[in-house]
Amino acid sequence: MAGRIEDYALIGDLQTAALVGRDGAIDWLCLPRLDSEAVLARLLGTPGNGFWRIGPSVFGVGPSPAADRRSYRGDSLIMEHEWDTPTGTLRVTDFMLPRTDDDDTPRLVRIAEALTGTVTVDATLSLRFDYGKVVPWVHKIEDNRTCAVAGPDAVWLDTDAETHGESLTTRSRVTLTKGERATFTLSWRPSFKSPPAMLDIDQALEDTEKFWADWVSQCTYDGRYRAAVIRSLITLKALTNPLTGGIAAAATTSLPEEIGGVRNWDYRHVWIRDAAKALWSLLRAGYLDEARAWRKWLLRAVAGDPENLQIMYGIAGEREMPEITLDWLVGYEESGPVRIGNAAADQRQLDVYGEVIGTLHLAAQFGLERDETSNALLTKLVQSVEAHWRDPDAGIWEVRGPSQHFVHSKVMAWVAVDRAIKLVEEGHAEGPIEQWRQLRDTIHQDVCTRGYDPERNTFTQFYGSQELDAALLLIPQVGFLPADDPRVIGTIEAVQKELSTPDGFLLRYPTHGDDVGTDGLPGDEGAFLVCAFWLVMDLAMIGRHDDARALFERLLSLSNDVGLLAEEWDSHLQRQLGNFPQAFSHIGIVGGALELELADLRASLFALPGTSR
Repeated sequence: MAGRIEDYALIGDLQTAALVGRDGAIDWLCLPRLDSEAVLARLLGTPGNGFWRIGPSVFGVGPSPAADRRSYRGDSLIMEHEWDTPTGTLRVTDFMLPRTDDDDTPRLVRIAEALTGTVTVDATLSLRFDYGKVVPWVHKIEDNRTCAVAGPDAVWLDTDAETHGESLTTRSRVTLTKGERATFTLSWRPSFKSPPAMLDIDQALEDTEKFWADWVSQCTYDGRYRAAVIRSLITLKALTNPLTGGIAAAATTSLPEEIGGVRNWDYRHVWIRDAAKALWSLLRAGYLDEARAWRKWLLRAVAGDPENLQIMYGIAGEREMPEITLDWLVGYEESGPVRIGNAAADQRQLDVYGEVIGTLHLAAQFGLERDETSNALLTKLVQSVEAHWRDPDAGIWEVRGPSQHFVHSKVMAWVAVDRAIKLVEEGHAEGPIEQWRQLRDTIHQDVCTRGYDPERNTFTQFYGSQELDAALLLIPQVGFLPADDPRVIGTIEAVQKELSTPDGFLLRYPTHGDDVGTDGLPGDEGAFLVCAFWLVMDLAMIGRHDDARALFERLLSLSNDVGLLAEEWDSHLQRQLGNFPQAFSHIGIVGGALELELADLRASLFALPGTSR
C-alpha cells in the first residue's frame, strides 16, 4: 500500500523524478521523462503495479518499517534514510545524477551502507511498465547486471549484491557490517540500443552534490525563511527541464483533491500560468538562466499559432495531451479515476495572456536581453486579448462547467495590456501604445463596474455572481488596484471570511458536496495552499504584518519533514492532498517569504525619524 502523500520525498535529475517513501520504497518513477509512462506505479495502485524497496530485512514478517530519520543531504536532492535496528544502523542514500550532453541516460542510484554494527538489507524491485500494466521480460546479463524489457523500453539494474528472481520480482538480501555497502543503479535505455555504461557511483554522487551546491549558491535571498525558500527553489528547479525550458506543475498525476473523490488530474505538463509564476519566484531569487530558457520554450510552443495560445503544453511544447483513464489502476487510496493527459488543454483561459506578458516584462526588468521574436509574439498576444477579452472563459481553476466572465480572467487581460505598454515605455518592445492605453482603460472600467459588488464591498468570482474566488487576492499583487484601495481591503476581508476552512486556510471557491457545482464537478476538495499564501502576501501589503506572519508560519508547518508540500490540505483529515510536490505551493512559500521581508523593510523605513507614509 502506498504511504500518505506527505510520507514521500522527491529525488530527480531535472528531466524526471521519483518519490521515495519513509519505508525506503520508491512508489513512483516515470522514465525517461517526467511525463513518460511510469515503471513504478504503486502510488496509484497496488504493489502489483510496481515498486522498489531497499531497507532493513523484515524476514517476511510485518510491514516495512519507516525510517527512524531522513533528510536531504544539505541543499540538494540527495535523500538519506536511516534505520536503527537491534543489530546496527542502516543508511540508504538515494539520488539521480543530472544528465549531461555526454550521457543522457536517466539513472537512479541507491546506496545501502552499515553505519554501525551489522544489518541485513532486503532489496525488492518489481518493475511494471506502462503505468503498472505490463510485466517486462527480465533476464540476467551477467552476475551484476539484469535487464528488463517490454517493447521499446529497457531498464537495467546494476548492483554488487547477488540477485535472484522470485514472484515476478528481482530480490536481493545482503548482510553488511560497519563500513560496508551495497550499491544499486537503475538505468533506462531504448530496448533497441546498446546497454548503458556502468556508472562510477562515488563520482556520480560527488557530481550530483556539486551540481546542487553550485546552483543553490546563486540564490540572492538570505532572509529569515531561507531554509524553506531554498527547498522550494530546489523543488521548482527539479520540475524544470534543462533541455526544453518547460516547467512542470507537479511530479505526479491523479493524486486526489479529496480522498475517494474524482478530482484527480495529470499535472506533469507545463501550465503557462504555473510556469510563469515559478519564474517569478526564480527571478526574484536571482535565477535568470531559467527565464531565458523558458522564453525559448514559449516561442517554440506557440510557434505558428500564437492567436490560439493554449493554457498548457507538453514539456517539450507538445500541443496534444488527450485525457485518458487508466482503468487498471485503482487510484491512490482507491480515489479513481486515474487520468493521464489533461482535457483542460483545450480550454480558453484569458489569464494566460497576462501571465505570459507579465513574465516577459519581469524578465526584462531583471536584465533578460531584448528579443525581436518575442516582441513579435507580444503584438500577436495583445491583439488576441483585444479580440477576446469580452468573451467568457473557463477561468484560472479550469472549471468543467459553463464558461463565465471570471473577474480574475478580466484582471489578467488588463495585466497583459498593461505590461505590454510598460515594455514599450521602457524600451524593450514596440507597439501601438496609445491604442493599448485605451484598451487598458476600457478593461479596467469594465471590471470595476461589472465585477464589483458595492453592497458587499467586494469583487466577485464572475460577473453577476454572489460567490467569491480566492484568485481575487491577486488584484493588488498584479497592480490592478493599490493595496490600500477600500475595494481591495473589502475583497481581502470577504475572501478570508467566506472561504476560510476551520483551521484558517482557504478554499479556491465554494464547492457543493455531492451536487455538481458551478465548476461542473461533484464532490469537495481541500484547502488550496497557494491561495493561503496569496492571503499572506495581501495581509502584508495592507499592513496586517502580524497576521501575515502567523499565517505564513502555520502554512510552513504543513510541509512534511523534508520541506515539501502537495497542492492542498485536508482540514478534516489533517493531511496533504493533491499532486506532489506542487510547484504552486512552493511558489507560495517563496512569494510569502519575499513579501514579508518587504513588509519588514517598509516598517523599518517608516520607523526612521522624519519619514512618513
